[in-house]
Amino acid sequence: MSNMTYDGSVSPETDPIDVVERVSREWALAYPDLDTEPIEVIARVNRISALLAHQLDKDLDAHSIGRSEFDVLGALARSDRPLRASEVVSTTMLSGASITKLTERLNDLGLLERKKSERDGRVVLLELTDAGRQLVDTHFPRRLARDEALLQPLTAEERSILITLLRKISRSIDNH
Repeated sequence: MSNMTYDGSVSPETDPIDVVERVSREWALAYPDLDTEPIEVIARVNRISALLAHQLDKDLDAHSIGRSEFDVLGALARSDRPLRASEVVSTTMLSGASITKLTERLNDLGLLERKKSERDGRVVLLELTDAGRQLVDTHFPRRLARDEALLQPLTAEERSILITLLRKISRSIDNH
């Protein structure tokens, strides 16, 4: 029996079991009095995140940087001006202490520069170097292409629904 529906999509009722469903079923058997359905969502989000993070780590290893460092470079690449460390903190969700450590390392690697503000010499501004810009220009399109390939099975409408649902969960987390 085929698990394809009339419109070519895969029916959840006949879709082959995945590792998350197997684990969810095992938890349900071990704890029959608990509703384990949240595992079906959260474990899949976590699994996708972990697999994508691993792939990004592999891609960035060649440049001796990690995801957090790439996040800093990305924040600077998205900006039309040099940024204060506190501005990088607000856009990356990294701590101030880690930003300081990461920017020192990125400076040592020649991927960003730390400059004193002309208006206030106490303020340090962070700016991409040409090498930092080139790294982002190379890796960001690869990341988008990989993400696009991952989302390929979804229709435009399904993507829109998924975005809406994940945004709703994200806002719920932010409000707690």
